[in-house]
Amino acid sequence: MKVSVIVPAYNERDNVLPLFEEFDSFFKKYGIKDWEIVYVDDGSTDGTYEEAVKHAKRFPFVRVLKHARNLGKTAAIITGFENSEGRYVAIYDADLQFVPEDILRMVNLMEEKGYDLVTGRKVGKYEKAFVSRVYNTLNRWLFGVPVSDMNSMKVMRREVLEDIPLRKEWHRYMVALAWVYGYSVGEIDITLRPRRAGESKYRGIGRVFVGVADLIAVWLYTTFTRKPLLIFGSIGTFFLTLGLLIGGVGVALRMAGHGYRPLLFLVVLLLIVGTMFWILALLGEVVASVYDEVRKLRHMLKRTSQRGRFQP
Repeated sequence: MKVSVIVPAYNERDNVLPLFEEFDSFFKKYGIKDWEIVYVDDGSTDGTYEEAVKHAKRFPFVRVLKHARNLGKTAAIITGFENSEGRYVAIYDADLQFVPEDILRMVNLMEEKGYDLVTGRKVGKYEKAFVSRVYNTLNRWLFGVPVSDMNSMKVMRREVLEDIPLRKEWHRYMVALAWVYGYSVGEIDITLRPRRAGESKYRGIGRVFVGVADLIAVWLYTTFTRKPLLIFGSIGTFFLTLGLLIGGVGVALRMAGHGYRPLLFLVVLLLIVGTMFWILALLGEVVASVYDEVRKLRHMLKRTSQRGRFQP
């Protein structure tokens, strides 16, 4: 299988059949026979799963999966990925706002340029343009990702999803995580259409605060795993230096006959805190080293299993 199109869906009953039919027409138009659609119902309450199962019988390229309850888009992507077979993986929204032809263009760009991941730069009317612009600006500032739109349709090599960590709601940071983990990232203009039916699931000011909190969590996670000694060591050095400076001032005051006991307590506290941060820095380096070794071992096991799979 060349491409697996993962479609996370939550309460998208009216979009099920149009989506299957659109991909069917797309496959017939381009003579595509080595793609699959992995449709993951994330605990819908409007009969989305039943509708998908009913119509999937007509389309042999469709595989339908289900969560017993709503677990979120990231969990749906992981479920779809674990049940997919494609060398390339596309994340396609169930609301039909994207065009299947753009997936083909993105795959062709990856093969032409050698990118590990290609994200789409949305061209069309977008209701949350301002929020998206702020989000993308923060992503570029924190992670240095050389693309302008990271919250859009994405296509990536299978090994990218195998490697990057994905926690709840971290699907929005897949591009940034791939970049931090050393994968090449590209971008291409894609068409954004109006939602055909149903309502958007990402509304409300609360989503903004959750997104910012997750963004900070991802940044702290990736920074800690890469440079724990630099982060905690710098903080520890700051407290130790401040403690020594204040201690010097305290000694000078004492020699001048102006002893001040609370100043001594502050010095002791700063030295203890500084030492604790340095201990955390050293422990962090050990944890990061173990993490790197686990990643290497995981890659070795995957390569071994893949070689065994393709050997006659």
